[in-house]
Amino acid sequence: MAIWKTVVGKLWLTIIGLVGIVICTVGFFLLLYIDLTFADPVKIERMFMFTGAVGFLLTTFFAFFLVTKITQPLREMIQAANRIARGEYSVRLTYRSSDEIGELSGALNMMAAELDKLIRDLQHERDHLSGVLRSMSDAVITFDAGGNVIMTNPKGENLLEAWNAVMWEEEEEGESSIECRKVPGPLREPFRTVIREKRELTAKLNVKNEVWSVVMTPLAGEDGVRGAVAVFRNVTEEFRTEKMRRDFVANVSHELRTPLSMLQGYSEALLDDIAATPEERKELARVIHEESMRMSRLVQDLLDLAKMEAGHVELIFRRVNVGELLVRVHRKYAAMAKERGIRLECAVPEEDLVLEQADDGRLEQVLANLLSNAFRHTPAGKAIRLAARKTAMHRGEAVELEVADEGSGIPEEDLPYIFERFYKADKSRKRERDGGTGLGLAIVRHLVEAHGGEIGVRSKVGQGTTFTVRLPAGRKKGRPSAS
Repeated sequence: MAIWKTVVGKLWLTIIGLVGIVICTVGFFLLLYIDLTFADPVKIERMFMFTGAVGFLLTTFFAFFLVTKITQPLREMIQAANRIARGEYSVRLTYRSSDEIGELSGALNMMAAELDKLIRDLQHERDHLSGVLRSMSDAVITFDAGGNVIMTNPKGENLLEAWNAVMWEEEEEGESSIECRKVPGPLREPFRTVIREKRELTAKLNVKNEVWSVVMTPLAGEDGVRGAVAVFRNVTEEFRTEKMRRDFVANVSHELRTPLSMLQGYSEALLDDIAATPEERKELARVIHEESMRMSRLVQDLLDLAKMEAGHVELIFRRVNVGELLVRVHRKYAAMAKERGIRLECAVPEEDLVLEQADDGRLEQVLANLLSNAFRHTPAGKAIRLAARKTAMHRGEAVELEVADEGSGIPEEDLPYIFERFYKADKSRKRERDGGTGLGLAIVRHLVEAHGGEIGVRSKVGQGTTFTVRLPAGRKKGRPSAS
């Protein structure tokens, strides 16, 4: 910077000008006296030159003095202020004096110290808030009034990426759609409501087969609402659990209603002596016994399923020969198959198929439930096939059990749900007296998973259904031989 643009430079030029004016004024008023006193003009010129030189030297010395006492400290303060503005809050001035510049230097140091403390506190609060947001299992997203994302935690970022990848329906043209064009489709209407009505909003969103609970709160600013913060929680599991609970109560009520009605009706018939002959009374008693047994099976299956879902499956592990197991099950159901006119086939390979750790009683229950399900849906003249073979799983060698029927089959859209409790692929089908409880396949799935195995199903309507059970053949590490 040129010296004449500084405060000292301007002051120096001003003093020089004042000295020049004073000298000229003095010379003008004392011109007559000078002429009388000094006859030699050269002496007059020397006096004025000497006076001007002395004045110039004095003002210059004064200017350098001001540079040292004013300009240099001010330059240091300017440099310190610029460094503070760039974020270097540890800058301190070393100038010490008792004048106003010293006070200004002390005030600047105090300001830098307070800014440093404030920024550190803000940094600590930001880190604390960031840690809280990162550790939250819920997704948090903050939008400004225009729908731009201001801040989000990792869960919210993942949620935005997933939702922004979906092609939502086009919004109607207008100002509202332009303002929130960057907000994901499911949030646009709640976002508009919060910005417009300036109130907290709670909603449930169904997105990609998931249910999300959203709480959106407006962010207040000096000029009104400056944005909104949304907290998302995935309540899909809770929603499904609640739905399963309602369905379970409804299904149990439905399953119990029919036998209870029959028990009540037939017992009233016995009490009212409607049955005139011993044969009729015996028939009524037989129906009551069958319905009571059906209720007993239902209650027992519910208790077994509850224990399995709670992880209290009692398994006695031992070495099991799968071929012998299939022959035993085939022998047990051969009479039922002959009675119903169904061919029951059993294909056992010549080589020994051995499970090192398995509960043969529970595996027999698995095959019994699958066969009972096959018998109910296979008409006379068709076949049911039991088979076993070696296969492989991701943990090593395995044994594959197969129960295939030539029955009515299961619609493809129902296959993912058949292992749920009380699920019926044929909604119009009424359960026969000797029908199952609707819990067999759910029990089968839990027993297979308790053995560390997998169960699958494939089916075509009108052609039949095949259930496949894969069980690890080797010994599991860390699994006891009995439990």
